Amino acid sequence: MRSSLVTRAWDCVVLAAVFQRELLKSSVAVAQAAFAREPRTASAIIAMPIRLRTEFGIAVLANMVTLTPGTCSLHISDDRRTLFIHSLDADDPEAIVADIRSTFEDRIRRIEG
Repeated sequence: MRSSLVTRAWDCVVLAAVFQRELLKSSVAVAQAAFAREPRTASAIIAMPIRLRTEFGIAVLANMVTLTPGTCSLHISDDRRTLFIHSLDADDPEAIVADIRSTFEDRIRRIEG
């Protein structure tokens, strides 16, 4: 039990650190796009299948996506299996989904248990 609690606490610390890194990285990318002489963004709405099943996990994921500059959670489907995301620069929507999955969703799943 104690080991599980320590592991979950450590996973929360790692998720917070990863979020900080992504926040900084995305802020720089959005600033570059905003101040570019000729902005070249390809915004899109992306449907991301989600594997999280708890309300808490889904809320954490949606909020992390929204708080990361350049992306915004728009809607969660009624069946809680799809998160609709607006991305400022979506040249490769599949890469964006893979990045969100590996950066946030997989870590949130570990915390959920």
